[in-house]
Amino acid sequence: MSRQPRTQNVTTDAGEARITWVPAAAPHRVLAVSHGAGGGIEARDLRALAAALPGHGVTVALVEQPWRVAGKKVAPAPKTLDTGWRGLWPALAAPGLPVIAGGRSAGARVACRTAAELGAAAVLALSFPLHPPGRPEKSRADELLGTGVPTLVVQGGNDPFGKPGEFPPGSYTLAEVPHGDHGFAVPKRSGLTEEQAMGILTEAVTGWLTSLG
Repeated sequence: MSRQPRTQNVTTDAGEARITWVPAAAPHRVLAVSHGAGGGIEARDLRALAAALPGHGVTVALVEQPWRVAGKKVAPAPKTLDTGWRGLWPALAAPGLPVIAGGRSAGARVACRTAAELGAAAVLALSFPLHPPGRPEKSRADELLGTGVPTLVVQGGNDPFGKPGEFPPGSYTLAEVPHGDHGFAVPKRSGLTEEQAMGILTEAVTGWLTSLG
């Protein structure tokens, strides 16, 4: 059986961050995932992964950036987010297992930007914000295409920050949660429940992790 979650505070150059470890009983890798600019680790997709993956030998590290730990409402500039993530990395790598860098929305961008330099084994990008809503010309595709490691994007079918069909060709893998918005909420008319939508997401991530070997 897996052990109980535990929290660990980590001092970074951007302030004090927090990791909530959700350990697997016999882990073979760590998935470190951070939140977006408008929410925390209580996001439905992060909770679903933390519930599902430890049973597959993946310890999940839910990362709270310093601005969230400090109780602030607005995320800082991308450079500051990257600084916080870099400062957390030694703690994430401390178990001595391969670390997959991940996050949702702004957290996905951080993981993409820093993966190669930090030695991440792979990147999981949840709700990657390909562009601001209604501004497709403001593309952030270069961050996604430049990870340098195996990358999985899980995107809602109706995400205003970039629908699956808007993503450019690349060496990454793309999985869709049908009808999902930027937070993977699905409308009742879709016929999907939130539980089913999260099942699609966790199955996609689990299958991809298995394919990494």
